[in-house]
Order: sequence, then C-alpha cells, then structure tokens
Amino acid sequence: MTARELDAAGVTDPALRHAYTHCRRLNARHGKTYFLATRLLPAHRRPAVHALYGFARWADDIVDVHGDHPGRPERATALEDLATSLRHGLATRGSTEPVVHALADTAHRYAIDPRHFHDFMTAMRDDLTVTDYPTYADLRRYMHGSAAVIGLQMLPVLGTTGPRAEAEPYAAALGVAFQLTNFLRDVGEDLDRGRVYVPQDMLSAHGVDRELLRWSRDTGRRDPRVTRALKAFEALTRDVYREAAPGIALLAPVSRPCIRSAFVLYSGILDAVADDGYDVLHRRAVVPRRRRAVVALDGLARIVHARISHRSTESGPRAPAVTVPSPQAAPEHKGAA
Repeated sequence: MTARELDAAGVTDPALRHAYTHCRRLNARHGKTYFLATRLLPAHRRPAVHALYGFARWADDIVDVHGDHPGRPERATALEDLATSLRHGLATRGSTEPVVHALADTAHRYAIDPRHFHDFMTAMRDDLTVTDYPTYADLRRYMHGSAAVIGLQMLPVLGTTGPRAEAEPYAAALGVAFQLTNFLRDVGEDLDRGRVYVPQDMLSAHGVDRELLRWSRDTGRRDPRVTRALKAFEALTRDVYREAAPGIALLAPVSRPCIRSAFVLYSGILDAVADDGYDVLHRRAVVPRRRRAVVALDGLARIVHARISHRSTESGPRAPAVTVPSPQAAPEHKGAA
C-alpha cells in the first residue's frame, strides 16, 4: 500500500520514498484514529498527510518523552536542533532527517505557508516551560500554534471547493477541537508530565486546583468537583466542534469522507469520557474497534458517492455538501484515538 501511495503521489526518489514511508509508520503506530481517517483520502494525498503528522509527532515526542520533567535542558536542545533542521529543510527542500525531508517536500508540493510550521515550533517551546493556563483565552493562544496551524497545514492537501481563505477558520477550529479532545482524554497523563491544560479559572469555578487533581490521581478516588469541571471542559470542546463543522462542506468532495470520519471518531472520544463518568484521571477512554470499523465503512461509502458525483458533474455545479452530525447526535460514540 505504501508503494502505491508514493507512486500515485509521484514520489520517485529513493531517499524521499524512505522518508515518507517512515512518516507513514509513525502515523500508523501512534495516531490510530487519525491513520484510519487518512486511509479514506485519495492515495496521492496520503503521503503528505503522513509527513505532516510525522513531523508533529516527532516534535511532540521531544517535548513529552526526553528527560524527566518539562524544561529539562536536553529537551530544549533537541527541540532547537529540530527547529534548525526544519529551517534548513524548508529552505533547501531536503534533509538528512527523514521526517524533515518528507515535510519539506510536502510543504513545497502544496505551497504550505512556512509560518505555520514556525508557529507550531513556538508552541512546542512553550510546553517546555508553561505548565498551566489561567484562562481559556490563554489556552487558545497556545493552541493557535499547537493545533490550529495543523488544520491550516492540512488544508492545501485536502483541497477546497472555493477560495482557501473561506475554509481556513473552520480548519483551524477543527484542529483546536481535536486537541481539546486530547486534553480532556489525557488529563491524568498530562498531570504526570507536570501540565494542566484545563484552564485555571474553569477549575476554580468548581472548587478544583492542581492539588486536588494530584490527590485524585494518586489515590484513585473521585471528587464531584473535578467531575463538574471536566463536564464544563467537555461542553466547551463540543462548542468548538460545532464551530468547525460547517467547514467540511467547503472541502474538496473526495477529502470530505476522511475529515468527516475524523470528526465523528474524535468527537466520539467525548462520549466515551462521559460514559466513563469523566474518570480521565485514572484511565484513558478509547474508541472500540467495532466503532472505528462502522465509521470507516460509512466513509468508504461516501468516497464512492463523491467520486461518482465528481465524474458526473465535472463541468456542472458543485457537489452537494456533506451533512455532518453534531457530536451529540453521532450514534454509538464510545471514544478514543
């Protein structure tokens, strides 16, 4: 399957094929929900998505894996090395680092604004030193670089039915919605890394502070104040999904099934968290394989419809918009990436 994707994308250089293959493996290993949705894209667009994911995953692993706690000098050094490699790669369209090599090629092929990658690196640097956010406005500023720009990077690869600028706010919002979902799912794991992404004012409104979260995590006991705070964070996240949903109809018809599937699966994580009693301090919610299969089959059916419609209306009016269910309305949501 990898060779077919690379052939379809016109990637012939052996080193570049190796770089894209490396990124695909990262996506398959770490981004199960994302990888499944990517399989619904036309083959020639998949390598670019793998490159974008691979780079983001590499940077995130530097921030979260190396060293014992955020701010360790080793992490800062590794992140700056990556930033240097990124600048050189974008300037030359090449790199000895496979992930940067694939990313640089993708950025060139799809004319992705380099600013989006530099904004992302700025957010990664914040994760080395910033351990909490006083307000949602503060968190949203951080998420511009850590999440919104991911949606903006993806947009040229996915394609749009009209001016790209019309779809950009929705793409950015969907990136934010996905990351907020991850923040809710990973509250316990992030706390172990020394970070709390739920805004302080939202926690305080329900009588929660870091010490209470730490107590609950360490003892395995629940507290109703924590549950109320997490419910509020869930409601905020669902609002962002609603903000992002209209943008799916602005994408190229052949790309809509992929993003719709990601939308349904990721928003389903919220349902899994709720079904689990908001017990995210003690265990991670996951989307069952059966649920993923149902969504994938629905996506495949939509791909067939989109391709048939595209062939029959190439010179006619724009293909019909895809109706996207709200997170609450999507059936059988059980959650997990």
